[in-house]
Amino acid sequence: MTEAYPRFLDAGEAALVVEFGAGVDPAINDRVLALDAAILAERPAGLSETVPTYRSLMIHYDPLVIARADLIATVERLLVNAAAARRPGRRWTIPCCYEPAYGEDIGRIAEMTGLTPERVVELHAGATYRVYMYGFAPGFCYLGGLPPQLAVSRRETPRAPHPPNTVLIGGGLTLVSTFSMPTGWWLIGRTPERMFSLSRHPAFLVDVGDALRFEPIDATAFAALDARAAADDIVARREILK
Repeated sequence: MTEAYPRFLDAGEAALVVEFGAGVDPAINDRVLALDAAILAERPAGLSETVPTYRSLMIHYDPLVIARADLIATVERLLVNAAAARRPGRRWTIPCCYEPAYGEDIGRIAEMTGLTPERVVELHAGATYRVYMYGFAPGFCYLGGLPPQLAVSRRETPRAPHPPNTVLIGGGLTLVSTFSMPTGWWLIGRTPERMFSLSRHPAFLVDVGDALRFEPIDATAFAALDARAAADDIVARREILK
């Protein structure tokens, strides 16, 4: 039996989840972002916050100000006129060092995929990714568009903490971390860019829905760019897409 979407699900007494599908898919995410933009533009009474994910939008609201049924009615009305598709407004080129000291797991990824380490880097750097959502920790942006040849499972056991700004892959996705912590993802590189910085405005570098590519750099370039990024310079390049 085919599931009917959108679905309206309660998340406690003060949040409504509008679910558009069951997978990581650009068309589904377009609908999420279109609704997010529409509801933020109207800002109905009682709205507290919206949280977009791969396939759903969580709407936090004050039930003493707006009833669940009225919120659903507002969402259904907005869905009629919400844009059917939302294209990335920006494309980012993020410098990334894939040398062994930064991409510690490239050799293991090559073994698992049957590729050479050079081909692993070529595939990862040659793809265009979509920023689907933020989650888990501030600034962690989850990226879809990983080449299927690199779609390895996550580690069976977590590894020791990795440095901040590490580029990771696992479970068909890639991710840029922002903090040092243990991880079950595979380390493929590191960027000097800070995807999240409280001393910079805005604190989040990229927006959900943006496109993103990785540009290989060597260790010398990494050191120079890292020094600039530490001073809150943005070392990534940005293009506005029409």
